[in-house]
Amino acid sequence: MSMTDIEPDETVDARGAACPGPLMDLIGKIRSAESGDVIRLLSDNDQSLTDVPEWAEEAGNELLVVEEFDDHNAFYVEKA
Repeated sequence: MSMTDIEPDETVDARGAACPGPLMDLIGKIRSAESGDVIRLLSDNDQSLTDVPEWAEEAGNELLVVEEFDDHNAFYVEKA
């Protein structure tokens, strides 16, 4: 059950991928997205908790929310 009401336009399931795989998958999807699209990244890599917020800020995209689950995290990023 999702904690947020945000409906992503796309979902990238990078669970099981080693760092920096989840971030690279997210960047690839963001590049093909349109401005205002929300991409959800699913990652079970703890490094994503620092990589994704840092990248989003540097790239000018907005990290809307991070949902923390027992076995993974869901990052919702809006393309600028």
